[in-house]
Amino acid sequence: MSVSHFPGRDPLALVPEDCGRGHACQFCPEEAQCRLDKGQHEKKLIESRLAEIGQIIMVMANKGGVGKSTVSANVAAGLAAQGYRVGVADADIHGPNQSRFFGFVGERIRLSKKGLPPKAFEYDGLEHPVKVGSLGFMMEHDDTPIVWRDAYKHDFMHHLIGSFDWGPLDFLVIDMPPGTGNELITLADMLEGHDVAALLATTPQEVALMDSLKAVRFCQERGLPLIGVVENMAGVTCPHCSGHFHVFPRNHLAKALESADVNSVAQIPLSPALSSGSDTGAPIVVTDPEGPEALAFAPAIAACEAQGRASFAEAAKHSLAGLTQAGLDSEELQQALNSVPPEEREELRKQLESLRVLS
Repeated sequence: MSVSHFPGRDPLALVPEDCGRGHACQFCPEEAQCRLDKGQHEKKLIESRLAEIGQIIMVMANKGGVGKSTVSANVAAGLAAQGYRVGVADADIHGPNQSRFFGFVGERIRLSKKGLPPKAFEYDGLEHPVKVGSLGFMMEHDDTPIVWRDAYKHDFMHHLIGSFDWGPLDFLVIDMPPGTGNELITLADMLEGHDVAALLATTPQEVALMDSLKAVRFCQERGLPLIGVVENMAGVTCPHCSGHFHVFPRNHLAKALESADVNSVAQIPLSPALSSGSDTGAPIVVTDPEGPEALAFAPAIAACEAQGRASFAEAAKHSLAGLTQAGLDSEELQQALNSVPPEEREELRKQLESLRVLS
């Protein structure tokens, strides 16, 4: 028998070509009969999403109820108010409430070939809408409990990054669940090698601080850059006399952060306006940008912006240095440098001159 009589490949083998769909295989109506390589598809899908995302900020706290979602929503909205393209990924599987913070309670999404479409939060003054992705948009009822084992949580973390059609983003803020369990480990592994940093939320309570320091240690052992700590419920302003006082003593928090070599980047007051803003579906940093709550968030927003700029500048430096190794002359490098935003250009120029890349 001639060898030409044998098939060119094993008919049971997986085909390496990709289908081009923008969502995970589990969502696909053709999954049962599909013979393409599913693992390759989902890996390529996640890589293609991350390639369009700049700085990723994981808002963490090892304890629940300290305000991670409040911090996530207001930092994201604050970055959007600076003109950045921002997304919010709600990784809190058991309590997905970013839909409430951005006014999308009860709304659902439908799968398309491009993937799961995030909801777009628009507000006066925002150049780009904040894109919000959450498990809440896929639940039949908002009060449905999620009772999943770790394998399902692992899959959803991949869906959150890969199946949502985020598009180009300058910042992706991830609202993390409490603890240092499966969701955090899965995302940390998935995002390794990309520009990721953590922002911790805590209250001054001893019990919250004890858990927050565990999250600090996780970041340090993992090598995850830590932007700093946002102190929530840091004080109260009396509505009658305007006097300011602390509900929880703060001295122990300051000492603990100093000993852990962690900066406190913002102190957010315990405020009725802040809680009502969360319930009405518009972050207070955009509804009242000159109010005391928005001003309290400003240093945290600036710290996240600085982290993004530093990551961009470092990546640009390596890219431009790589161009010199490819044989580009000074004039071509100058043209490449001119494409960098003005606020980063001078710092990059100094770095390149120190490397003797530019004459």
